[in-house]
Amino acid sequence: MDTVGAFIGPLLAMLLMAASSDNFRLVYWVAVLPAIIAVLLILYAVQEPNVPHVAERRPFPMRRAELGRLDGAYWWLVAIATSLTFGRFSEAFLLLAAKQVGLVTALIPGVLVVMNVVYAASAYPFGRLADLVSRRRLLTLGAIFLIAADIVLAMAGTVWQVAAGVVLWGMHMGATQGLLSTLVVDAAPADLRGTALGMFNLITGVALLVASVLAGYLWTAFGPAATFIGGGIFAGIALFGMLSWQTDSK
Repeated sequence: MDTVGAFIGPLLAMLLMAASSDNFRLVYWVAVLPAIIAVLLILYAVQEPNVPHVAERRPFPMRRAELGRLDGAYWWLVAIATSLTFGRFSEAFLLLAAKQVGLVTALIPGVLVVMNVVYAASAYPFGRLADLVSRRRLLTLGAIFLIAADIVLAMAGTVWQVAAGVVLWGMHMGATQGLLSTLVVDAAPADLRGTALGMFNLITGVALLVASVLAGYLWTAFGPAATFIGGGIFAGIALFGMLSWQTDSK
């Protein structure tokens, strides 16, 4: 559902841009409305589940002793995911790539529509596949999709070439995002799964910020091709890490 919203939103933005002669301010004001609705739903429609009262007060789990229980397989997975994140910086650069090859402004949000449609459509089949084949191999395939996307986007000179890169980017997302969370849960002790996911998202979130700053620097200093070539190099490092990863998981 989150991904469905991620492609309906840009689709609405395209319609508003076309109807308002590229009035960005209007589009952002309209975007405030679903955000307000989301807040109201959280406040008045979402109910906390009834859970048994626990008398024992558990300490905050983000401590060195608790993190020390996360073994090498978990941290190797975090390192792989961090390198992948450096290879797939902010999707804003997909929009910039489309603008660079001359796509009209009103249609640029369509890049996110295409990417999220592919992401949503591929996530379930890849999820089913993860139950049947080696998860490491599937993650490797996802990294290959990202490398291919970065190569195509680095060489893109037309809208259709950018579209091909965006499709490959969406395939990468569908193959890796749910799978990475599953692997994190599998690698963590049962009582530390929330902590493991939290640490994983903290590290990869910071990596996404740093990767986007680095991508912006490369774009400004050396051009679009350098940005995507850099992303492909990091994705290649992640791929090498996957091939070297020793794990007992499927």
